[in-house]
Amino acid sequence: MSEAALTVAVTGPTGTFGFGLLPLLETEARVRHVVGIARRPFDPAARGWTKLEYRRGDVRDRAALEDAFAGADVVVHLAFMITGTAPRATIRAINVEGTLNAFRAAAAAGARRFVYASSVAAYGFHPENPQPLTEAWPVRPASHLFYAQEKAEIERELTMEASRRPELGLYLLRPPIVLGPHAIGAKDLLPGPLAPLARGVGALLRRSPVPLPVAVPELPVQFVDEDDVGQALLLSVLGAGPPGAYNLAGEGVLTAHDVARELGLAPLPAPRRVVQAGARAVAGLPFAPPFAEWAEAISRPAIMDAGKARRELGWNPRYSGLEALRRTL
Repeated sequence: MSEAALTVAVTGPTGTFGFGLLPLLETEARVRHVVGIARRPFDPAARGWTKLEYRRGDVRDRAALEDAFAGADVVVHLAFMITGTAPRATIRAINVEGTLNAFRAAAAAGARRFVYASSVAAYGFHPENPQPLTEAWPVRPASHLFYAQEKAEIERELTMEASRRPELGLYLLRPPIVLGPHAIGAKDLLPGPLAPLARGVGALLRRSPVPLPVAVPELPVQFVDEDDVGQALLLSVLGAGPPGAYNLAGEGVLTAHDVARELGLAPLPAPRRVVQAGARAVAGLPFAPPFAEWAEAISRPAIMDAGKARRELGWNPRYSGLEALRRTL
């Protein structure tokens, strides 16, 4: 099979990353056929995806993955649980074991490249982490946040698997917070019934003639647009650069004050060290609900250098971090 006639298999094609990647696969002349694997049925034609063939499958079922990946030149693994009410054992089975199933099924199918959507969270939120982080810095599990712990564990496991399968090139893409028109609904960052409510409240705040004052620490934050993540995924699919890890981030580092102003709020200074210490304490509470673990991300925001992706993948993001935020709002 030549590079001008690729078959690409994509797990989790209807999430935020899928909405960034699938339109690009549709228009890419070097991609002949796309297989989308998901647990829930969907109609590719309803989204205008004419190259895509839907295959029902669960990443916990390796046999189903091997069947779906048959003939694939490249496998893009996007299926991942971020939030939800599922038991931790179920989340781990999907995230960790499911990812290893996907890699092993890709190897069994004879695929040439495996592209995994990782996260900046794989670096953990450790006080000694440099800013900005480059790919030379090791991934390390976070102290409390299960999402970050699993991302670091998966990267390490995949790296070991890839060392035994040198014929299968491994691409690890590490974006920060991914924003864009599909970001909230597609990734279930808020429960379904609350997403419209949150959007409505946000619209009211932005239209208010008097901004609501709110105390916000001056913490840095990076964003990247879903379309730009899709572009990086496509470049990896095509093998535009060598296998390896790539940080992704839109131009510019924003602050929490910038975000508050875009939301229609009037940011007031808050003591940064106190907030960060409080965040560490909340994340470490032994009986706190799972969502409280996300406070750890505030304790040491991870800011990345994305120069390698620009140099080696030829990645040229269209949107700055601020533009990605505004597109979402």
